[in-house]
Amino acid sequence: MVASTSASLRIDSRKFHGYELPAPGAPGHRDGARVGLERPLPEKVGIEASAQLRGKMATAGGGCVADPGSRSLLRLLSFCVLLAGLCEGNSVERKIYIPLNKTAPCVRLLNATHQIGCQSSISGDTGVIHVVEKEEDLQWVLTDGPNPPYVVLLEGTLFTRDVMEKLKGRSGRIAGLAVSLAKPSPASGFSPSVQCPNDGFGVYSNSYGSQFAHCRAFQWNKVGDGLAYEDFSFPIFLLEDENETNVIKQCYRDHNLSPNGSAPAFPLCAMQLFSHMHAVVSTVTCMRRSLIQSSFSISPEIVCDPLSDYNVWSLLKPINTSGTLEPDDRVVVAATRLDSRSFFWNVAPGAESAVASFITQLAAAEALQKAPDAATLPRNVMFVFFQGETFDYIGSSRMVYDMENGKFPVQLENIDSFVELGQVALRNSLELWMHTDPMSQKNETVLNQVEVLLSTLEQSGAGVPTVVLRRLNQSQPLPPSSLQRFLRARNVSGVVLADHSDSFHNLYYQSIYDTAENINVTYPAGQSPEEDLNFVTDTAKALAGVATVLARALYRLAGGASFNDTIQADPHTVTRLLYGFLVRANNSWFQSILRPDLRSYLGDGPLQHYIAVSSPTNATYVVQYALANLTGKVIDLTREQCQDPSQVPTENKDLYEYTWVQGPLNANETDRLPRCVRSTARLARALSPAFELKQWGSTEYSTWTESRWKDIRARIFLIASKELEFITLIVGFGILVFSLIVTYCINAKADVLFITPREPGSVSY
Repeated sequence: MVASTSASLRIDSRKFHGYELPAPGAPGHRDGARVGLERPLPEKVGIEASAQLRGKMATAGGGCVADPGSRSLLRLLSFCVLLAGLCEGNSVERKIYIPLNKTAPCVRLLNATHQIGCQSSISGDTGVIHVVEKEEDLQWVLTDGPNPPYVVLLEGTLFTRDVMEKLKGRSGRIAGLAVSLAKPSPASGFSPSVQCPNDGFGVYSNSYGSQFAHCRAFQWNKVGDGLAYEDFSFPIFLLEDENETNVIKQCYRDHNLSPNGSAPAFPLCAMQLFSHMHAVVSTVTCMRRSLIQSSFSISPEIVCDPLSDYNVWSLLKPINTSGTLEPDDRVVVAATRLDSRSFFWNVAPGAESAVASFITQLAAAEALQKAPDAATLPRNVMFVFFQGETFDYIGSSRMVYDMENGKFPVQLENIDSFVELGQVALRNSLELWMHTDPMSQKNETVLNQVEVLLSTLEQSGAGVPTVVLRRLNQSQPLPPSSLQRFLRARNVSGVVLADHSDSFHNLYYQSIYDTAENINVTYPAGQSPEEDLNFVTDTAKALAGVATVLARALYRLAGGASFNDTIQADPHTVTRLLYGFLVRANNSWFQSILRPDLRSYLGDGPLQHYIAVSSPTNATYVVQYALANLTGKVIDLTREQCQDPSQVPTENKDLYEYTWVQGPLNANETDRLPRCVRSTARLARALSPAFELKQWGSTEYSTWTESRWKDIRARIFLIASKELEFITLIVGFGILVFSLIVTYCINAKADVLFITPREPGSVSY
C-alpha cells in the first residue's frame, strides 16, 4: 500500500487548467442518492507545505499566554498546540485530498452459493493512477510500471471481460479501477449480464422442458459477457462526471506521464478507493452471522440484507382486499417488470429492459380505465408491476407464494389469462412477437385458451397501424419472464409480448448504457425542460401504439365488445412518463402526482431501477402514484379525510387507496392545488419467500442479498517516494524522542528553572 506524505508536497491548482469539480453530494449510504462525499471541496486544490502548516499553528497558538513562573507552562502550551491542530486539521485534509463527488461503486452481492462484485481493503486501497486509453497501455500496469500498485483509469470502451480478466490475473499490481463512461455508447454493445438470465429459476428444468433448460435452444442475451457476476478482489468505481474524469487525467499528465517511457519522478498522482464490504462467501454465511449477532449481541452487527422492495398492483374494478376472491371470479392479469441493474450500484437506467415496458402498461391501464363500460365488464383486470425480477424473479415468485398461501386477494385459480410485456421499444418493421410456452400447451385445454388469447391480440392490433402482431413456432420456449414463475405453480394460458423473436435486440441489456438514447428518446435543441416534458417523441408514439393494442386486448379478454375501437392510449401520457423516468424526474407533472413529503425523491436526472434493500425505492413510489393518478379519481375530501377515510361513511379503505397529492400549479403558477386521489393502486411485498422461510440455501426461490458497508468514497492526491516517506518517518521519530528527552529534563529541573520568588517578610529590629 502506498501512503501519502502530506507535509512536503504541493499541487499547484493552476495545473488543473480551471477544471471545477461539481458540488458535493451526500455521504455514501445505502439507498436512493448517488454515492457522494463526506465534506465540501476545497476552494483551492492543493497540498500545503509543512512550513505553511507550522506557520498557521504558530499563529493560532500565539494568543496563548502563560505565566513563566508557572509549573503548568508545558501543559498550557500543549493545549494551545492541540487547539490549533483541531482548528486547522480539517482545512489541511481538504488541501491534501481532492474528493470525487460523482462516483458509483461496484458492491458485493451474494446468493446461496456465491459472492459477486467488488470490495476494497478495510482502510481503502491506494495506487498510482495510470490512464489506459488503448489495450497496449495495460503493459505498463501489468508488468513494466516501477511503482505498483496502480489504480487504472479505464476508458469505457475497454471495460470488457477480456481486459478485466487480464487485470484480475495480476491483482497484486492492481489497487483498483476507475471506469469512465464511453461516449457514444459502444457500437458493438455491452451487457455485463449473463447470456441466459435467471437460469435455473424459470419454468424450464431437467424435469419440465429439459430441451429448453439452461437456454439450450439459444442464448437470449447474446452480447452478455457475465462480467457483473464475477468476483473481484479490488474496488471498481464508475466516474459519472466528465469534468472529474478530466481533472484526474490532468493530474496524471502533470505528474505520472514521463517522456520516452521512463519512470516518472515523484511526487506522483494517486487515487484512494474505499468500498470495504462486510459480508463474505454466500447468503447462507452472512445471514447466519447476522442471526447469531442478533441473538447474542446487545448491538448486533448485520452484515447483509435481502434484496427487497414492493410490487405495484391495481385492479380495474375494486375488490375487498381484506379477504380473497371467490373461486369462480375471473381475473385477466397484465404484468411487466420494474427493475434493472448494471455492474455498478444503483446505476440502472433500464430504458429498454424495464422502463419502456412499464410505461406502456401504465398508458394501457389509463386507456382501459376510460372505457365507458369498464366498471361492468364480466371479468376483472389486474395490472402488476413486478419488482426484483432481475434477481431470479423476486417479485413474481413472492406473489405466487402469497397467492398459494392465501395471503393475496387474488388466487392462482382466479387467473383467467396472463399477458406480459417484455422488451418492446426496439421493434423492427413494427413487429411485436407473441411468445408462448410449448410445454403447457400439450394440455388441450390450455392450448385452446392460448389460441383464443393469440387471436384476441391479433384482432386488437388490426386497427393499430403502428403495430404488427406476429406468432412464433410453438416449439420455441418463453424468454426470461415473470410468466415462467406462474407456470411453475399452475398451467396458465399466457403470452409474452416482445420486440424480439429470439435473441434480444437490446445491445445494452442491464448495463449503464441502457439509457434514453438506446431507445431513441431525443428532443430538439433549444427547448425548455417544460417543452421537452410535453414534446411527443417518435418512441412515445410507437409505445402508445403498443399500449393501445394491450388495452384493447385486455378489454376483449375481460368480456368487453361495445367500445373496443374507442380505446386509445394517449401519446402525451407516454411522452411525459418517458421524460420523467429517463431524462428528468424533477418535473412539473411528477411533482403534481406525488405526496408533498416525497418531493425530495425527484432528482434532476433520471430515476434508477435497482431493487436495493431499503424500500420502497424512489421509482416504486413514482410508479405507484403515476398508476393511481392515471387510473384513479379525484374526490372532494379534505386532507384529514383523505388521510383517514374512515371518517367518511361513503368511503371504504378496503376497496380503495386514498392519497393526498400536491396537485398542479394554479393559474398564477405560484401555489399548488392539492387534492385527494382515490384508486386501487397498492403495494405488495417483494421479498423472496426464501427469507420468510429462512431457507437461505434455497434453489426454489431467489436468495440474493447485498453486503453492508461503512464507507464508500474516492479521492485523489499526491504521494511521495518511499525514500522520502522513510526519511519523514525517521525525522518525526527523532523529533519525538528529542522532545521526550527535553520534557524529561525540564520536568526534572523544574524546581531550579522555575523558582518562585520569596515573599518579602516583616523585618524585626
